[in-house]
Amino acid sequence: MPGSALPSKSISFALVTGVFALVLYQVVNTKWPQPLSSIRITFQHQIPFSSFIMPSQKRNSHFKSIQKFKADYAPVTISQYVSERTGMHVVVADQKGPKVQGYFTLATEIFDDSGSPHTLEHLIFMGSKSYQYKGLLDKLASRAYSNTNAWTATDHTAYTLDTAGWEGFAQMLPVYLEHVILPTLTNEGCYTEVHHIDGKGNDAGVVYSEMQGVQNTGGEIMDIRARRLLYPENVGFRYETGGLMENLRVLTPERIRAFHKEMYQPKNLCLVLVGEVDQQDLLQILDDFEDTILDDIPSPDAPFKRPWVDSPQPPALKESVVETITFPEEDESTGEISIGMFGPDCNNAIETAALNTLLTYLAGSSVSVLENIMVEKEELASAVYHQWDARPNSVIWLQPSGVATDKLAYVEKRLFEILKDVAAKPLDMSYMIDCVKRERRRIKFQAESSSSFFAEAIINDFLFGNRDGSTLEELGTLKEYDTLEKWTDEEWRFFLKKWISDAPHISLLGTPSKEMAAKIKSSEETRLAARREELGPEGLEKLAEKLKAAIAKNDVEIPSSLLQKWPVPGVESIHFINSTTARSGLAKKLGTPENDIQKIINKDQSGIPLFLQFEHVPTNFVHLTLLMGTSQVATEHRPLLPLFMDNFFNTPIMKDGKKIGFEDVVIRLEQDTISYSINGGGRVNDAEGLVIQFQIEPEKYAAAIEWIRTMMFDSIFDETRLKAGMAKILAEIPEAKRSGNSMMYAVDSMIHLDNDSSIKARGTLVKGVYMKRLKKLLSSQPEKVIASLEALRNSLFTFDNMRVLITTNVEKLPNPVEAWKPLITKLDATKPLLPLIKLDQRLSVDGKNPGNYGAVIVPMSTIDSSFLLASAKGPNTYTDPIVPALMVATSFLDTVEGPMWTAVRGTGLAYGASFRRDPDGGFVQFSIYRSPDAYRAFVAAKDVLESYINGTAKFEQYALEGAVSQIVTGFADDQATMSAAGQFHFTDSVVRGVDDEYNTRMLKQVRAVSVEEIQKVMSEVLLPIFTAGKANIVVTGAPIMEEGLTKGFMEMGFKTRVQALSSFTESYGLEGDENEGDDGEEVDGDDDEGSEEGSEDVGSE
Repeated sequence: MPGSALPSKSISFALVTGVFALVLYQVVNTKWPQPLSSIRITFQHQIPFSSFIMPSQKRNSHFKSIQKFKADYAPVTISQYVSERTGMHVVVADQKGPKVQGYFTLATEIFDDSGSPHTLEHLIFMGSKSYQYKGLLDKLASRAYSNTNAWTATDHTAYTLDTAGWEGFAQMLPVYLEHVILPTLTNEGCYTEVHHIDGKGNDAGVVYSEMQGVQNTGGEIMDIRARRLLYPENVGFRYETGGLMENLRVLTPERIRAFHKEMYQPKNLCLVLVGEVDQQDLLQILDDFEDTILDDIPSPDAPFKRPWVDSPQPPALKESVVETITFPEEDESTGEISIGMFGPDCNNAIETAALNTLLTYLAGSSVSVLENIMVEKEELASAVYHQWDARPNSVIWLQPSGVATDKLAYVEKRLFEILKDVAAKPLDMSYMIDCVKRERRRIKFQAESSSSFFAEAIINDFLFGNRDGSTLEELGTLKEYDTLEKWTDEEWRFFLKKWISDAPHISLLGTPSKEMAAKIKSSEETRLAARREELGPEGLEKLAEKLKAAIAKNDVEIPSSLLQKWPVPGVESIHFINSTTARSGLAKKLGTPENDIQKIINKDQSGIPLFLQFEHVPTNFVHLTLLMGTSQVATEHRPLLPLFMDNFFNTPIMKDGKKIGFEDVVIRLEQDTISYSINGGGRVNDAEGLVIQFQIEPEKYAAAIEWIRTMMFDSIFDETRLKAGMAKILAEIPEAKRSGNSMMYAVDSMIHLDNDSSIKARGTLVKGVYMKRLKKLLSSQPEKVIASLEALRNSLFTFDNMRVLITTNVEKLPNPVEAWKPLITKLDATKPLLPLIKLDQRLSVDGKNPGNYGAVIVPMSTIDSSFLLASAKGPNTYTDPIVPALMVATSFLDTVEGPMWTAVRGTGLAYGASFRRDPDGGFVQFSIYRSPDAYRAFVAAKDVLESYINGTAKFEQYALEGAVSQIVTGFADDQATMSAAGQFHFTDSVVRGVDDEYNTRMLKQVRAVSVEEIQKVMSEVLLPIFTAGKANIVVTGAPIMEEGLTKGFMEMGFKTRVQALSSFTESYGLEGDENEGDDGEEVDGDDDEGSEEGSEDVGSE
């Protein structure tokens, strides 16, 4: 289930933290609208009960410390405990930051495709022994600056609690754990949440809808077949823990309860906590919690078979298997390959580090063996993906993607020819050592910048590691990479042969089938028709009543008095990362801060006028972001951007009069960086712009700047490299087309944006046709294409188009300003900065006047569900007076177990539904994700909104408090890591253009919003989203849904049409020849429309 944070400050962020905390405190620690005078009383109720116990009264904890150690490569301390009463496991990774994240993990092993593990993941949230109300857990979370979520993997189920500060986390913890250990698991909950038949004879249910959206996709079909080939029936890894649709339709509550009793025991539970945790308070809470469950759980002393570890292990593969697997798809041009083989034990630190390094060597970048030969030179695939699953017998996966269907067998064979050739000859040991060092740098960086890094490692250790803590202790060091630096060529090649090149394997050739798509549609229509006939009108009516009764039972109202027993926590435990802003050059026009970091920058001014904003945080790395606008790019050059971006880091350069090949360029880039990329600017809130980003160590600061200059001005547009890039782009398109959600956003961009929009120009529905024509032009007139690329380069890389963000520990950075001098030496530095272009300046006629276009239904044979995006006019500035009320209204509606959740997801009408405000485009939007009937979900959402507008539904005080608390949570989310904190300050001041006090002021304003203001904004801003003539709607859906969706939206008054995906094209004046045919039918899609920017992500990350 993805605010704003503090803007850049003119003084040190540390100096305003106290003021900010007070404002937060005023906003969220009051009743609605409780006066400020009562805050002190509310705060007193937040003191943990254990604090009132005198030291002599405190009992000894039942949780025994196993070990405590510091990581030697990151500022993190790991503490491990186990309960001597119940066997519950606890591991804390103490890491600085505003967020405390919990992963409550159970090893879940099953030997069927019933989906019991997945259904429990959903049913846990329906109530517990002491709190028998659906939604209570999430309503509490919304008030406690928290978000809950969960996932089901093949080998475990994890329940997450993501909280701003320890106090809210501590409040939620015992309630959450009771839901996990002692859930209600009612028949009614299973009926609505898992599977039911609605009054029209359709299958529904939240879990069912989720699996309906994936079961017949190519990836899922190939994954299931791979499991069947790798594992016998007595090994749990063989099965689909999410549940197959045919199994979910017959799954019983009794089966789910039996699985819970077997697996959901404290001894099979590990609480993984990452963040600033009060560990004494934690153990007290857990001791108290255990007191309450001892009479309801299986005896802690009863025998228990540890899942996965005490179970039979898979036998080795005796021989390699190659199979052709079909999946439904109307575009039969490209397929997929999935190759799997067993690998080393995940508990072996040296061998798993070696595996990571070897996979990087083989397929980690454009110069690695498989990528370089198969993608860059022979153009057999768009990419060669790699990963491995951590298990006692790990599984290594190699996956060539975007392979021409008629070459699938050849490409699979060619991949192993290359691997065997690599293993037969001496390796490039210099590059191998580079890969070892690169992996070490990557891990150090992730340990600091990724909140999930330690959690993932700890979860894997709980599932498969030694219970004495010996395998977990290895997480504290990276010494295995010291060992690998000493490995010889013979050792590496032996490892390669043993686990990959000579290992028995399974190879699945995923082949698209138009016939299969038609067959699935036909068989589903036949099945549903037979059911409806069997049930008849009377039977359908009974099912409708049964569903209605189940929903009524599930949705019993939670007494407000119960919810208010948990007051909104204080904010003192939310420790925001301090980021201090300093500026140089043209950035000073935004204001010159007065702080010690600015003094450092002032000493190094050197008269360089380049726009530089520094964000000082206590990081060990340097995060560089160079933002460029696209306002000067000619319209006809905009669709060249995907090729330009793909080529940017993968092209030859001229240095000292000599041409250096692209392989050497990439190798040297990898030596100097942790990662590098060029992307769309959406990540810094400038969707129309581009960003070049580097993550480096401080000593490589000047080198990174030189790389930016080199790739901007010394790179060569090489015809061979451009053809390789074009082939990759074209090969990726059919796979991108298969995502209903991505194509929904792609179509939306085609409708609402004009041809000057870089988002539209980079989108797949442009790329498909344009790139195919450009490929022909490159073959016949390469000089013409190269001249256009040169013009594009010249329009981007100008002094007045550059804004730079440097997030780092400035005190340890050599020459922070002077180092940029080489970049601008030959540029005209006298021009003022070009303004950034907002999305609302790139709207089409339909984008400027939503409602005229109406609704479009786009049938897609690759999906079994539907996706919807509705757009209407909204505020187009961050300072519009209606923004505070709009923020509260959408937060209120979107809260987990809030109005939209209850009406749409809670009734099985969709997996998700939410509002979004887009000030840059001037839109408000409503989206529905993975629905069995997007029209019915849309109507249900409209009914909910109208009920609050007309007063039939009441605004509860606790829900409004929760809405404001979620806004506060957004502040913490936006600065959860050091790089994020710096980037958000830059976004606020530079891109959004809001003043230093914007967020502080906004927090005060959201607290002051009245119910009447919320109702007004719901009526005037949100309701138009559901109103014909005021909103445009895009729906992608399974072909079987076309008739029902069309009829539904027409009855609502929307001008409704049905259009094929191939009808949304734009050639930008590059016309095809007479023999071209219907190219749009064959080549459309997008790589990242779901992020509303459709950006390529090109580089090394």
